[in-house]
Amino acid sequence: MKITHLGHAAVLLEVADRRVLFDPGNFSDRWHALTDLDAIVVTHLHPDHVDPEHVGALLAANPDAQVWVEPGVLDAVDLGDRGHGIAEDESVELGGVRIDAVGGLHAVIHRDIPRIGNVGLVVTAEGEPTFFHPGDSLDTAPAGVDVVAVPVMGPWAAMKEHIDFLRELGAGQGFGIHEALLSERGWKLSHGRYNEMTPTTVHDLRAGTPWEPTA
Repeated sequence: MKITHLGHAAVLLEVADRRVLFDPGNFSDRWHALTDLDAIVVTHLHPDHVDPEHVGALLAANPDAQVWVEPGVLDAVDLGDRGHGIAEDESVELGGVRIDAVGGLHAVIHRDIPRIGNVGLVVTAEGEPTFFHPGDSLDTAPAGVDVVAVPVMGPWAAMKEHIDFLRELGAGQGFGIHEALLSERGWKLSHGRYNEMTPTTVHDLRAGTPWEPTA
């Protein structure tokens, strides 16, 4: 397994000879030039997770990629005839890679803002660590996760909830994502607390260097 953080929520996962891109949103442009993708998957419809302006070019550059998105994305973003919905408790197979959707709602931003759909995505492949990208929700902590993408900051976020989520999840390794709203001092504060107070070793992959976690 090889993981590359491409800024904010965008993550490239290379596993079992498959290249899967998560959440190509508009807070990052390092995913714009990607090719040879086997799948593009999206946790929810917010533009920092799927960029409506540039996703069309990404699809054109990856004509063979499967596109699986939380169902609400299909009505919000023009994916042509490429997009397919993946809802809570549904799964897809990509060769030797399985992607399971868990949870179903975005975290609460404010009680006056209606909640939208959000699926966390769990990736498994024989002989590889199990990877989890939760999108913008900490409601579900699936069993058996080895590596988690940790959304360190957002309008819906509170450090106390993240710490409890990581304790419940129990993943041995992780890395910070969803960091675009943080200053460098804010990053160091969050990063330090998660490493000090949870069982997860949270890595800093912001430089975009590919990382190979161990199970």
